[in-house]
Amino acid sequence: MKVLITGATGLLGGHLIKELQQRNEEIRALVLPLENAGNLLKQGIEVVRGDITDACSLEPAVKNVEVIFHLAGMMGVWRPLADYRLVNVKGSENLYKAAQRAGVRRFVHTSSHTVYGLGHGRFLTENELLRPDPDPYSISKAEGDRLLRRLLLSGDVETVILRPGTFFGPGDRLHFGRMAQKMKDGKGVIIGRGDNALPFCYVTDVVQGFLLAAYHEKAPGNVYNITNDRPLTQQEIFDAIADAVGGVRPKRHLPYLPVYYGAIAAEKVVAPATHTKPLVTQLGAMMFGSDNKHSVEKADLFACTLKAIFLDSTAQPAHRWAIINFLAGFDQERGRFRLWWQVVGLA
Repeated sequence: MKVLITGATGLLGGHLIKELQQRNEEIRALVLPLENAGNLLKQGIEVVRGDITDACSLEPAVKNVEVIFHLAGMMGVWRPLADYRLVNVKGSENLYKAAQRAGVRRFVHTSSHTVYGLGHGRFLTENELLRPDPDPYSISKAEGDRLLRRLLLSGDVETVILRPGTFFGPGDRLHFGRMAQKMKDGKGVIIGRGDNALPFCYVTDVVQGFLLAAYHEKAPGNVYNITNDRPLTQQEIFDAIADAVGGVRPKRHLPYLPVYYGAIAAEKVVAPATHTKPLVTQLGAMMFGSDNKHSVEKADLFACTLKAIFLDSTAQPAHRWAIINFLAGFDQERGRFRLWWQVVGLA
């Protein structure tokens, strides 16, 4: 089966490629015209240059493809809303319509847990109304989600929408790598009390959700939350990271509301004035400081059981690894938290 992946150079794309290669699928990646595709080419991936915001560039990418995994999107929160809409809404529409014209059988769309809004403090199902918080990423992902649900009702392409939690694992340079350094330096802090659930999940669990969406006969026409069944708390995660890197478990707590409103000021005032990315964003403050839980019962019904990996602070000491650049994740085989390192070899 020939599949197309957008966003193939990202964290999720890299892990999805590994799984698809094990299934001997024929993989094509849509890569931006100036994006480095060297690693994809080394893996034997067919690379097609194009841009989802340019509808005319998509025909070669979707030709003779059976399944599309649409992972590409604009992240962050510090650019104008119009930029996010161009990629996350219009770009998704362009790709979907190109898939229709090309006769693609199935389209797997990546939404986000942020479409519900953050901080509900209860388990949210896929039937929850979409009430995104007022940041451009969440707004545009919710608009893209609604668009795909309208298109799947009127189109002839089998469509599945996935709403994953914030994923991490080997190769993650965005979330856990930075947090690990803070813990190692003894500079970690807890936002609020620390007993709030964080919407994080391991990247290979998310990949299993994408395989469900691509292969299961009952998946088309459905929306699925993809995250852990037992949410991990902020304190659990930070303590485990600190133990893994030989750092200090964070004891200092910052009150949530000052952090939240400070993040808004940083986004709206400081960042535009200094032309720099804000140190803390509104979305980041809410993600770490509020309570977020999502039900995965619907995915479980279709044989995609997503279990939380419980934490064990007896992780391997960092000195046993030959380090180039450390990244955090969960060791699924041993069921315990450890550092994942981009390594030249293991001691």
